[in-house]
Amino acid sequence: MTRGIETALSRRAGTGGLTAVGLVLALAGPALAQGKPYAGVTIDILTRPGPVIAQRMVERGVEFTELTGAEVRVHEVPFAELFQKLLTDWATGTNSIDVGVFQSGWGVELQAAGLLENLDPYIERDDKLDLQDIAPYFREYNQKIAGSTYQLTIDGDFHMVYYRRDVLEALGLQPPTTWEEYLAVAEATNGLDHNGDGTPDYGSCIFKKRNAQSYFAVQSIAASFVQTQGTGQGIYFDLETMEPMINNEAWITAFEIYKKTGDYGPPDEVNQDIGDTRAVVQAGRCALAIDWGDIGPLSIDPSGEAIRDKMGAVMLPGSTRVLDWETGQLVDCTPEICPHAINGVNHAPFAAFGGWSGGVNAAADELTRQASYDFLSYMNQAAQSNVDVTIGWTGYNPYRNSQLENLDPWVAAGFSPEFAENYLGAIKASLNHPNMASDLRIPGAQQYTGVVLDRELSRFLAGEITAEQAVANIEEGWEEITEDFGRDEQLEIYRASLGITN
Repeated sequence: MTRGIETALSRRAGTGGLTAVGLVLALAGPALAQGKPYAGVTIDILTRPGPVIAQRMVERGVEFTELTGAEVRVHEVPFAELFQKLLTDWATGTNSIDVGVFQSGWGVELQAAGLLENLDPYIERDDKLDLQDIAPYFREYNQKIAGSTYQLTIDGDFHMVYYRRDVLEALGLQPPTTWEEYLAVAEATNGLDHNGDGTPDYGSCIFKKRNAQSYFAVQSIAASFVQTQGTGQGIYFDLETMEPMINNEAWITAFEIYKKTGDYGPPDEVNQDIGDTRAVVQAGRCALAIDWGDIGPLSIDPSGEAIRDKMGAVMLPGSTRVLDWETGQLVDCTPEICPHAINGVNHAPFAAFGGWSGGVNAAADELTRQASYDFLSYMNQAAQSNVDVTIGWTGYNPYRNSQLENLDPWVAAGFSPEFAENYLGAIKASLNHPNMASDLRIPGAQQYTGVVLDRELSRFLAGEITAEQAVANIEEGWEEITEDFGRDEQLEIYRASLGITN
């Protein structure tokens, strides 16, 4: 019996002269004697549809039931509905959901409304979590809000570029280090037969469907043009006024590059969801792709036989031209402007989505809160997660240091040692980069990017508006959201989300 369980049960029962053990036995009876302290407890979880994310929780939930007696029920809703359904359930007092597993940035709004349980007291009693093994970015930015831990990571998300090693080597090409090089490699490889089936294939594959998280890719492009001074600078708003930093040459350029990649992609790319594009990648039809860490494990899946041991991964490309925040124009990188540049190229690896994290409903009863935390901890712990992140269909990507340092689980999963080293090296280069760009983590984050940015980007891709009109429309939309939530309050939270404490 853990101290957390004992404490939760003791508080629930109150005092009455029983010892802690006697109190627990009185409540749990035979179930506890069998080592199942949560017998009779039900944990209701809400997340996106499986098998990605949801299904592994179902499977781990069965294990957790065997260990503790708690029944784990995973409920699924479409991604576009997830945040609102969770917010409504908790904010209205319905409280049919005990745990939300959602985009980590959404937690800020839930915490601001007092809906998330502070997990620090639970972590203090948890001797299995190994918090220091969680990579610093995820530990300090994804899990913490205002200095306290309100979420536990089950998936670490940021974008990388994947490339076909064999295709580029045959043409004497190197993996791209700038976005101009990305377009050049895409053009050079487009229309060639990459999988030997006699059909022309594609130079670049990036899913671009609206309402399908496609808006993250344009942010991955924009980041290296906008942010030069480290994670604390951010890519979205002025740090003094909370005015949007999007109606400028940097974001316009990013929009245009994003659209240009479509010239070298599948003809229906604007209608492709993430699963559609990954299927094309796994079929061996893409020379380049932008995606989360999933492509690595998916390349060793039976459905990825066409790309097995043929993929490479690199940190997101960068730019030699970056935003002058005063003028809104692009200027050349200099050591002063781009202190983190590599060979004159400013990189800003983007924590697209940030990862899936779990938060506990603060209104749940005490025993359910403890059981809910223990399940999230079970998912997060290295014993489970170091296996889960090597399985492509789970959608779980690495977030622990041990997952990046030890090649053995990856080789055991089917990676060649060479690809495991390359893949994990690209992840480490991104996570350890001092200019890593954080996803938006403030109240209304889903409205800012998942609604306004996504809508105007889709209109731009459809040819309805220019890039200049798109960023102007986004600027207007973002200002309205900021005013609705309160400019001063939003600015304070935005600065805190970037680690600015003064």
